[in-house]
Amino acid sequence: MADGRTYRDPEIAGVRALLASMPNTETGQDDWTTRRAGIDGFGDMQPLPDGVAVETLDIAGLAAERLTPSGAEDGRALLYLHGGGYCIGSPRSHRGLAANLAAAIGCFALVPDYRLAPEHRFPAAVDDAVKAYRHLLGEGIEPARIVIAGDSAGGGLTFAAAIAIRDGGLPQPGCLFGISPWVNLGQTGVAYAAVLDDPMLTREGLQAFADAYLQGEGPHHPLASPALADLHGLPPMLLHAGGAEILASDTAMLAERAGLAGVEVRAEIWPEMIHVWHAFAPWLGAGRRAVDEAAAWIRGRLA
Repeated sequence: MADGRTYRDPEIAGVRALLASMPNTETGQDDWTTRRAGIDGFGDMQPLPDGVAVETLDIAGLAAERLTPSGAEDGRALLYLHGGGYCIGSPRSHRGLAANLAAAIGCFALVPDYRLAPEHRFPAAVDDAVKAYRHLLGEGIEPARIVIAGDSAGGGLTFAAAIAIRDGGLPQPGCLFGISPWVNLGQTGVAYAAVLDDPMLTREGLQAFADAYLQGEGPHHPLASPALADLHGLPPMLLHAGGAEILASDTAMLAERAGLAGVEVRAEIWPEMIHVWHAFAPWLGAGRRAVDEAAAWIRGRLA
């Protein structure tokens, strides 16, 4: 009860207390350099699974990390797209989350250091995500054995990349996994008004990220807000959102529209959980369960 409330899952109170003790990189007034250092510092707090090898790559000018857990199966890959509102975040900030998911799946993870706003406006991040996917295909990995996944803005980028892959005539990956995906940059939906104690996100903070990323492009562009896009022909998708985050509305919108487009979709909203609770797996059993259950779903859809 670190915040004075009683939770069915008492560990989430401890996570909320941890967040309250840290700088808020979503609504803070610091410059981008300081905010980026803050989220990378959080990444440094997360231990990696035993035996994970970390390798830096240069994909024709696109920096990336390759995370290879011990016992990873050859020929199967996770393309992980980090969150951070398209303005902060890096492979370093999300190394623990990506490595945990890769280890649970039993494959290596490729985590591109895609270009960030405001230095690089929309759709630079989408272009870099597709470039990383092309790299995996160029390694000889069958598309049906690739999962694209990401959290928050990286979750939105997951579905934007799949749309760009489809429209570019490339073969689709085996499946998609969005963790608290930000897929509607218009910031609309029931959760924005119903969730009064989201400890990580605000409508105003998200709007600041959207403005820095879009730089005049409308939020309804399908590669900016994939929940509003034509979703026909996309691969099976799994969506996770927390019941205590405003982005639950984005997951609900994407799930409905994907299902109506004939896409196999499974959407889960976890009670009491906050934005990207998977990243708190070292301190939160629900985070570990979410990673393990997602990995089981992914393994069932990769050839």
